[in-house]
Amino acid sequence: MMQEAMKVVADLMALAARTAPKAAGKDFVTTEVITGEKLGEIADAMIRYGQETGKKNFHRDGENIRYSEAMLLIGLKDPGVAGLNCGACGFDQCSQLEARKGTEFEGPLCAWRVMDLGIAIGSAVKTASIHNADNRIMYRVGVVIRRMELVTDQLVVGIPISATGKNIYFDR
Repeated sequence: MMQEAMKVVADLMALAARTAPKAAGKDFVTTEVITGEKLGEIADAMIRYGQETGKKNFHRDGENIRYSEAMLLIGLKDPGVAGLNCGACGFDQCSQLEARKGTEFEGPLCAWRVMDLGIAIGSAVKTASIHNADNRIMYRVGVVIRRMELVTDQLVVGIPISATGKNIYFDR
């Protein structure tokens, strides 16, 4: 029963992210709910990545994913520029912004599109909180999800959720 309830909460989180305000009314935010065995596969991949690269906390976050009932992925897919020529991305003109593949994500990205992602993430975790689902925003999940080629988003984070007697994402 708890897994079913957490799937519903994850779906509501996706709804909140989808309907969150976006700059200039253009939507480049993606969502996907992960449940079941796929969580274990992601956890294993996170642990392997941490071991291969020597990067800290991939093992810890991977184990958190393993014991989660569901996880929402929220990302930016092919985000166009807002067209404001504001310079927030580091370029004077939007036409100068050219994303490059980094070691974990692609960037630079339009600052307004990244803000859209942040607002969507905030809306999703607020929804989790309203429904008493413990959650944690994890950038490390996004790194591994991209490496596993489960998404092609330029930037993505995972928000695992859990419902236990003690929040598994803190005091780790």
